[in-house]
Amino acid sequence: MLARELKTQLKSLIQEASSVDPYLTKRLNEVNRWIKHLKPGTLTSKPFVILFLKQLIEDSQIFLIIKSIEKEIEGEFDYRQMNPTEQYWHQELFPKWLREKDPKFYIWKQKLMSGEFTQEDGKIISDTAKKIELNQGTVLQRYIVDLSMATDIIVSSSQEKPLCIQLTTLSKNLAKNKAEKWKDTLVFWEIDRGLFLSYNPGKQDYQNELVKITLDNSDNLQKGNYLKCSL
Repeated sequence: MLARELKTQLKSLIQEASSVDPYLTKRLNEVNRWIKHLKPGTLTSKPFVILFLKQLIEDSQIFLIIKSIEKEIEGEFDYRQMNPTEQYWHQELFPKWLREKDPKFYIWKQKLMSGEFTQEDGKIISDTAKKIELNQGTVLQRYIVDLSMATDIIVSSSQEKPLCIQLTTLSKNLAKNKAEKWKDTLVFWEIDRGLFLSYNPGKQDYQNELVKITLDNSDNLQKGNYLKCSL
């Protein structure tokens, strides 16, 4: 999708949201102010901004469709039509992000725009997500959950209980400080359990271990637990 189209779609969504949900309207206006000064060519040269906009537009469209269905049926939308990770995102985390003040949003918008955000571990996360899906799990990735909610992937296994997971290659000493901030972030967003998984990319078969641990904990980690694990 071209940058010009994204800007047009964003403005259209703001207009549609204005009569449906004030929180969505406010957030979309905030994003529109952030990008409106950019010429299409400049915006196109910022790939992570483009990807974020595509995700936000798609999620906003789904949000508005759900609201429209609920108005039509005069009841609640049946989120069970979605897989567990999609349900968790669209029913809980995305609406919560719209409603609440995001203390990190201002910071990571700057990082996306300046090119400071590079997602160096993006391929490892993507490959891990594919392996989880091959093992009959479901996975959801969003820049919002990554940058605001300290979550690289949301994973669900056979028990269909979504789990927020942070993956890191930091050493144990450095990971400790990051893990403390990670837990504080999850608690702030009322995410009731999480897995902080530190791994060594040089270790043989590390990716299969990542997949096994994430799927096992998705099924078995109890609410109120924020598990730190190192491979």
